[in-house]
Amino acid sequence: MSASPPLFPLEVHDLTVSFHTKPVLYGVDLQIEEGSLVGVIGPNGAGKSTLIKTIMGIVPPSGGWVKIFGQKGKKAYTRVGYVPQRESVDWDFPVSVLDVVLMGRFAHVGWLKRVSKKDRSIACECLEKVNMLSFADRQIGKLSGGQQQRVFLARALAQESDLYLMDEPFSGVDAVTENAIIELLRELKNNGKTLLVVHHDLSSAKDYFDQLILLNMRLIAHGKREDTFTKELLQKTYGGRLTVFTEIAGQAAGSQTSNQFPQKHL
Repeated sequence: MSASPPLFPLEVHDLTVSFHTKPVLYGVDLQIEEGSLVGVIGPNGAGKSTLIKTIMGIVPPSGGWVKIFGQKGKKAYTRVGYVPQRESVDWDFPVSVLDVVLMGRFAHVGWLKRVSKKDRSIACECLEKVNMLSFADRQIGKLSGGQQQRVFLARALAQESDLYLMDEPFSGVDAVTENAIIELLRELKNNGKTLLVVHHDLSSAKDYFDQLILLNMRLIAHGKREDTFTKELLQKTYGGRLTVFTEIAGQAAGSQTSNQFPQKHL
């Protein structure tokens, strides 16, 4: 008998996305291997956030398809944890920190059922992991940017997912929070989880991720960090917006973000 083909946590085939008839992504093909920590980098307007939102089903594709662990549709999302951009969240929504993290349990208990003591215990454990348990009763909008980001990471952890999609989780956080986040991502990876992370800082991208996706409306490159983080490929991705200050290890491209589809989340 022939061996079954590998089941990838994430497959994207010929993915094309348009917004008001304006193409944002063209024919993107990806296969993400299990246990990978993958960074998505590219200039402003490259479609990085759009890629994440399309994978999540928030933005409809114009063509192509997405498979999560070999499945299409809503059933697949029970295995996905999602951290949106902070700018897309309604921080005035009247919920506490613990309420937000408990939302990560709804895929397990159902939206119309009460959360159990076990669910509350898991939510508290996740808050403890990100050093936010003491803020459990505070309204989410009363937190600093870094604290809010930690809470949404806790919510993703509470989902107990196998695939994590994170849209700029390091944006607007201090150095201490950034270090805590990357350590948490590495811990998830070491536990066999798969992570796809939109990131804008080239100077840290080479240190944070095992693999990189270089995106500028089209897929420029995808592969191991040492194969993709090269002057030639970065120049092809960023064009004239890439400034080489020293050698390739010290490259930077300034702050790059993408948010073509503004949408409030909680």
